[in-house]
Amino acid sequence: MARPRKRLHVAFALVERRGKYLICQRSPGTHLAGYWEFPGGKREPGESWEACLRRELREELGVRLRNVRPFTILRYRYPTRFIAFKVFRCRIVGSPKALQVNRFQWVSAPQLRRFRFPPADQGLIDSLACAARKPRAIIGVSRTRKKGVDHEP
Repeated sequence: MARPRKRLHVAFALVERRGKYLICQRSPGTHLAGYWEFPGGKREPGESWEACLRRELREELGVRLRNVRPFTILRYRYPTRFIAFKVFRCRIVGSPKALQVNRFQWVSAPQLRRFRFPPADQGLIDSLACAARKPRAIIGVSRTRKKGVDHEP
């Protein structure tokens, strides 16, 4: 009998400044330590998506957010868990500090492919890199479908 998969809801931010995206490296001792990711984290029970995003960026980087707007929803199935990601575009207020991340960096869209991201992020990274090569390209990552899963988080 198959074990039930753990379901997680994660909010993360696409913060772009002067043509570069803010990415963070996961700290040693954490799940996927050393991997790079967009800032954000797990939503707590009863917490709104936006409140989650604001809390996570305050805790991880010591910044506040403004102009928060939904961008896309991603879904990914790992062997032991299913993750629904709600991605937001936003601006930050303040200078980021590596409070709960190993380090952070500002990276252009084509450079994102040079960093080791979790498999769940690859479709978004490919779309951002493709859009950067074709300035008029429209990023069409509104839903990622994996093994027939297609429902709202």
